[in-house]
This record gives sequence, structure tokens and C-alpha cells, in this order.
Amino acid sequence: MRKFTAILFVFVLVFGMTARADEGMWLLSMIGKNYDDMKKQGFKLTPEDIYSVNKGCIKDAVVGLGREGSPFWHFCTGEIVSGEGLMFTNHHCGYSMIQTHSTVEHDYLKDGFWAYSKEEELSNPGITASILVRIEDVTSEIEKSFKKDMSEKDRNIALKKASKTIIDNAVAGTNYKAQVKDMFGGNQYFLLVYVTYQDVRLVGAPPSSMGKFGGDTDNWMWPRHTADFSMFRIYTAPDGSPAKYSKKNVPLKPKHFLPVSAKGIEDGDFAMVMGFPGTTNRYVTSYGLEEVMQVTNKLRYEIRDVKVNELRKKMNADPKVKIQYASKYASCSNYWKYSNEQNKALAHLNTMGIKKQIEADLCKWADAKGESKYRDALNALQKIYSSRRNHAVARMYITEGLLGSELPYFAFGCRSLATAFASKEIAEINSAVSDMREPAKEFYKDYDPETERALMKALFRKAYNEMSPDFYPEFFKTIQGKYKGDVEKYVDDAFSKSIFSTEAKFNAFLDKPSGSAFTKDPVLQMGNDIIDVYRNVSIAYNDLSADLERNNRIFIEGVLAMNPSKNFAPDANSTIRMTYGNVKSYEPRDGVFYDYYTTLKGVMEKENPDSYEFIVPEKLKQLYKDKNFGPYVNKNGDVPTCFITNNDITGGNSGSPVINGNGELIGLAFDGNSEAMSGDIDFEENLQRCICLDVRYALFIIDKYANAQNLIKEMDIKR
Repeated sequence: MRKFTAILFVFVLVFGMTARADEGMWLLSMIGKNYDDMKKQGFKLTPEDIYSVNKGCIKDAVVGLGREGSPFWHFCTGEIVSGEGLMFTNHHCGYSMIQTHSTVEHDYLKDGFWAYSKEEELSNPGITASILVRIEDVTSEIEKSFKKDMSEKDRNIALKKASKTIIDNAVAGTNYKAQVKDMFGGNQYFLLVYVTYQDVRLVGAPPSSMGKFGGDTDNWMWPRHTADFSMFRIYTAPDGSPAKYSKKNVPLKPKHFLPVSAKGIEDGDFAMVMGFPGTTNRYVTSYGLEEVMQVTNKLRYEIRDVKVNELRKKMNADPKVKIQYASKYASCSNYWKYSNEQNKALAHLNTMGIKKQIEADLCKWADAKGESKYRDALNALQKIYSSRRNHAVARMYITEGLLGSELPYFAFGCRSLATAFASKEIAEINSAVSDMREPAKEFYKDYDPETERALMKALFRKAYNEMSPDFYPEFFKTIQGKYKGDVEKYVDDAFSKSIFSTEAKFNAFLDKPSGSAFTKDPVLQMGNDIIDVYRNVSIAYNDLSADLERNNRIFIEGVLAMNPSKNFAPDANSTIRMTYGNVKSYEPRDGVFYDYYTTLKGVMEKENPDSYEFIVPEKLKQLYKDKNFGPYVNKNGDVPTCFITNNDITGGNSGSPVINGNGELIGLAFDGNSEAMSGDIDFEENLQRCICLDVRYALFIIDKYANAQNLIKEMDIKR
């Protein structure tokens, strides 16, 4: 009995098989299983107040932000806070939209942006906002299409066919979109139906000095003092249906919106986060973990380190380049730091050792049950990861290094011109040229030739020096031979000859198109070579990984079978989830205590006018000096800025509402803490913290800094 208890403890530690309040990304339709525990933690509503198909509820106020063409991939979360579709999300979630609207003359990244009327709100073509309509377990329907011993290929074909039937039936006669998503590695399936809006307009954002205060230095760290919020509004057609931007569109009338609490929080208060977490990998085996740590994280960090340093130099030297590359830099640097911090946390927590112990114990349990398939699955997984190692490494050098500069891929994206030139039909050539003008305008808007040249040199040099020659693209062989390994000279020559190197040269080419100039272009050849080698490596990588899904599914099946009475949470997969826990301070190491909140005083203490990461706007300093805080203070008379909870979150949860026991908005989730960067793989309940913007800081900025009384009046603020 003692031995079994020890085995179970290890499984609980890694997979979270108990319904702990601070771990688990729970499906909304299943939260009844957690309800009693939630009440003990301080939840005062009912499960139907969170999820219902018959009445407006909290899920109707939670928005998945996405892009046209990828309706079910949500890059961030937002929450509706008024009866007119007004929405909060993080500043870093709105960053690319703010950057798109910025110019040197009107730099909304630097100065902030506020719409003092709906007419001033700015449209963002291509951005979508999805709200869940309903979720349904369709496992039994899907499994009817499976046959015993069918191949993985045939299984996927059957899954796709069955899913299409279910989806078609679900959306018939509606303007909804739907998907069938697998959970637990394909051991369970759910139908999710959404309404997706296509007119999302920028309403407000503080200056980046506030919205990104702390920059890379504070990223993934506590304590934080970042005003990480921006505001948008969802619009619909006059009849309330989804519609693309039109002046005739009207603000969304949501089924539910969140009241905003300015009443404050205390250590231990109930906190619920609802959003669209991207991916977690908590059921990964030790073999998969080794690839994550030694290939994915290690190489992503090392290669992006080169890119980050090049971008910093160019952006610091030129205000225009700083605007052009702001969003690209933010996207690159975020997971540059994350990868390194996650590896540190995984090593510190000995996650590899725990995983190996789990696998050994599972085999013993399975052997006792006479279930050889679980041991067989683990053996197969070991072979798969080992056999694909070299290709996994090559893929990282290709995606992070060779494609780290955008120009070759842009050139490759112009391949429709090659088809047109090959046809020799004037009409087809003219049509292809015409079709390229708008994409080119969009690309070159955020492009600087010297920045791209520097990136290409640095990234190509790293890939050339470190990746296996077995996976070299063809032009690397040219560098190796004709250029005697001189990457810089090769890039300079390519730039001098290419029609793609500047916007002026490309537009001149479009004005007088030449098939010869196009097909012989060195940057186009780079793009073709990179994509060719990527395709070849990916095909081989996928062939070597052919049985990965099946064996992972069997492994997870074994984990579930060992504990049939436990309440499991599936890995995140960009579907809406709810997590619950508490506002909570913590002790990251011996002798160190972190309180649960920070204040505006900390912003002033961190100010460093010599560092762009810690600039404090003059108006904010004056408000602080005058103590012009309004009603947005804590019990000590300070303006709260951020707080921490023990909620379970990951990427995609950025911007998620943090909700108190009464269903009111108290904050916006925006980050995790470095001590627990292992969380996507191994949740550490004593260290895991969700870093949140205190909504009172947002209200203070909207009211006192921006004087946007129109927005304050629109929200239902509970004082």
C-alpha cells in the first residue's frame, strides 16, 4: 500500500490529478465537478453564471482574439466591459494594431491613443473576436467512425470526415463557426461553436513606456509595475450579425458584460481566470521533454539572441526603424527570454527525473495489469524522438535562423509572378503584377533595408557555422565555394543585385516587369532554397514522427486508466478554459518574500531616464507628485498597479479577465513568473503565479491620465 501511495504521489505532482484550486485549465461545460471546491475558495455564483446555453453568462463576455484565415487560433483574450462592446485586453496584445496605426508624426506607441468618441476609433482589418456559443462532448460520435487496428492515417481520415458532419449539423442555418477539438491526446473530443466578429476597433492604449514598462528586464518577473492594457470595441452589422468593417456597423450588444470592481483585493481572495490558453504539454514523456529542453528551447534562445541584439542596435539608432520593428521585436523577444527561463525552471525542479520516474512506475503498474501496450508505447516514443533528433535541430536553424530575416520569404511569396512569366501571356503577367502591389506596400511599410541586411548577415552566419552541412540550403553551398565562407560578402552582393532589397527597386520592377530579372534574382533564389530545404527536412521529420500521436495517445490513456476517479484537466489547445485560485503572495527562495501587490510608488522607484525600458511620462510623475489619484487607491492611499494569483495560465491567456467571487473584473492576466516557467510542462503549485494588471490602475490611467471620461462613464464600475 505504501509503495502504491508513493507512485500515486509522483503522478499527482506532475499531472495534477487532484482538483487543486490553483491547477487545471478546465473545460467550461465540466466545471460542475469543481464547484464545491470553488465555493470553498470564495466563489459566490453558480456554474450556470459561468457557462450556460440558455442565458447570458460570464463566457459571453470573454473574447478570443484571432485573425482572418485562422478563426480558431486565438493569440490573446479580451473581455467585454460595457453594453456597447467595449473590451479590455493587454497592451502587448494590441501592440501590433497600435503599431500599424503609428507613424513618426503620430506615434501612438510612444504617445498612446485615446478615442474620445466612437467616430475616432480605428479599424483593424483582419482581426477577429470570437465568443463561445456552446460546447458539447462528441466523443461517442467520433469513436463510432474508428475501427480496431486501423492505421493512424485512416484514423485521421475518419476523424476528419466525422468532424465535418458534426460541424455542418451544428452551424446549419446560422452564421456560427465550429470546430471539433481532441482532448487528452485524442482520448476525448469536443465540439465548440463560436460567433466570430470581424470589425474590431482600437479605442485606447497608454504610451508604451507605461504599457511595456520594464521591457525585457522585467518580462516574466515579479514584482511588476506594467500598465499592460489596451481597449477595443466590437462592431456588428445593424442587425447584430458579424460583418466586416462598415461605417453602417453598430457597437455589439453583448449577452453579458463584466462589471468592473474598484473595491480592491486582499491576499487570499478568490480569483478566476477565463480565456483561450494556447498550448501546454503536461503529459509529455521524458523523451519529448529532452527535445524541448535541448533542441527547441536551447536553439530558440541562442538563435533569437542574435536577432534580438541586432534589432536593438538598429532600433535604438533610428526612430522610424523603432516603430517599424516594434511589434516584430516584441514578438521575438518574448519567447527568447521564455525559452531560457523555462529551461532553468525545468532543471531546478528536476522535471526530467520526475518524468522518468513516472514512466518507470507506469510500466510496473501496466505489467501488473498485463497491459503491455503502455510499455510498448513508451519504447516506441523513445525511438521516435531519437531518430528525428537531427531533423528537429535542422528545423530550428531553418525556422529561427534562415527565416529569421523576412526578405527571402517575402520573395518566395511572390512566386505567382514566376508562373505568370512562364506563361508569357501579357494579360496574366499584368494581373500577377497588379496583385503584388498591395502585399508589397504592406510588407515594405515595416521594412528597413539596412536592418534586414544586418539580420540576414548575423542569422545566416550563425546557421552556416552551426547547422549540419547535410541540411544546407543550396545557396549555402555557393557561400561555401564561390565566397569561401564569407557570409557577409554574399549577402552584400545579393542585396546590391536584388529587385527585392528596397521598396523603390521592387516598385520599379513592377512598373517594368522582367521575367529574366525575376527568375535570376539572388534573394528569390534564397527564398526558394530555404523553402526547399524546409520542405525536405519537414517531410523526413514527419515520416520519422508518423507513430508519435498514436503512442502518445496510448501513454495518456494509461495515465487516465490508473486513476479513474480523478478529475483531470486536458492540456490547453487554444480552446476556452477556466482556472480558479486565489490572490496569493509567495516565497520564491530562502529569505525572500514577495507581497501580492505593487503600487505606483514602485514605478517611480524604478524610473531610469537613461533606459528606454524604465521611462516614466512627465504627466504620470505629476499625477503622482500631486497625489491626484481619484478613487483608484488601496486602503493605504496608494494606486495599485499589479497583483499576483496562483491561477494556471499560459500563452493565449494574455488579456484574460481576472474575476472575483461576485463575477466582477478585478484585473487582466498578462504574465507568468520566471521561477515557474516550467508551468506549461510541470505545474509547480508552490511557485506558480499569474501576474495581473490591477484594473484600478487601468481606470486611473483612463480617468486621470487620458481624461477619457467617455470610457469611464460607459463601464459599470463597482466602488
